[in-house]
Amino acid sequence: MLITAITGSLAAGLAWDNALDVRRTTVLLFHEQGMQVALGAESWIRNILRDDGIESQTDHLGELWASELPGLPVDNGSVQGAVTGNIIDLQGRFNVNNLIDQNGKVDNDVLEQFQRLLVALGLDPRFAGLAADWIDEDQAAGFPDGAEDSIYTSFTPPYRTFNRYLVNVSELASLEGMDKKSFDILLPHITALPERTQINVNTATFAVLQSLDANLDTTAVEALMSERESAGFADYGQTFSTLLTNQAMFDQLTETSSYFQLKAVVQIDTVRVTYYSVLLRAPNGGPVTTIVRSLGTI
Repeated sequence: MLITAITGSLAAGLAWDNALDVRRTTVLLFHEQGMQVALGAESWIRNILRDDGIESQTDHLGELWASELPGLPVDNGSVQGAVTGNIIDLQGRFNVNNLIDQNGKVDNDVLEQFQRLLVALGLDPRFAGLAADWIDEDQAAGFPDGAEDSIYTSFTPPYRTFNRYLVNVSELASLEGMDKKSFDILLPHITALPERTQINVNTATFAVLQSLDANLDTTAVEALMSERESAGFADYGQTFSTLLTNQAMFDQLTETSSYFQLKAVVQIDTVRVTYYSVLLRAPNGGPVTTIVRSLGTI
C-alpha cells in the first residue's frame, strides 16, 4: 500500500507538471500569434495612412483612419479571437519636446502654452517649468518653477534629470510632485515626438485648443469644435488669425499631420496582447514608417 501511495503521488506530480508545461507552451504560442496579428494590423494601417496622404491634403477626425478599428475575428481553425484598436493623431496633442528650441533653450511661448494647458485641465501650472528643466541641456533650475539634479538626487531612491528630448512621454511621471492622478489627467493631451512639431487644429483635443491663447475660454473652444466637426476647418488660417494674439502661436498650427499612434488589442483564447506603435508618414503620399513599438504601455 505504501508503494502504491508513493507511485500514485509521483504520477500525480508528473501529470501536474506536464499540464503546466502544456499551458505555458500554449500561452506562449497564443502570445506569438497575437503579436503576428498586431503586426498585420499595423501593416494594414500603414497602407491606410499612406493612401490618405495621397488622396487628401488635410487630416481631420472625419477620415477613415480616425474611426475605431472594428472588431475583426481571428480564426485559425483551432482557436478563435479578435483584434480591435484605434489610431490617434499625435499632432493633435501638445508635444512636450517643443519646450526646447533648436538651440537647446526653453521656448517661452511654448512654456506659456503648456502652463495654459495645465490650468485648463485643473493641474498645477508649475509642472510646465519642471518639464522644461527636465529636458533642457543645462543644470540651472528655472525660476520660480524648476528643478534639476540637486532636487532629484535628494529623493529616495535618487535619480537625475534627462537633459535631452524625451523618448517616451511617461518620463514626465518622474517630475517632482507629479502623482498618478495628475499624470492620468494630463496623458491624453500630451506626446513626446522626436522633433519639434506643429499642432493639427483639426484633431487637437479640447484642452490643447484652449491652450493656444489666454483669451480662448470654453465657449470659444466649443464653437471651434463645432466648426471643425464634419471635415475640419474650411480655412483654419482665417479662423485662428482673429483668435490668437501671439503670431508665434499661429505659426505653430497646421492642418496636416505626420505622426500617428496605433493601439491594437488582440485577444486569442485567454491571452490578450496590447500593442502600440508610433508611425511616421512622409509628406506628399510618401511611405509610412514605424519608429517605436511597445507592448502593454505607450
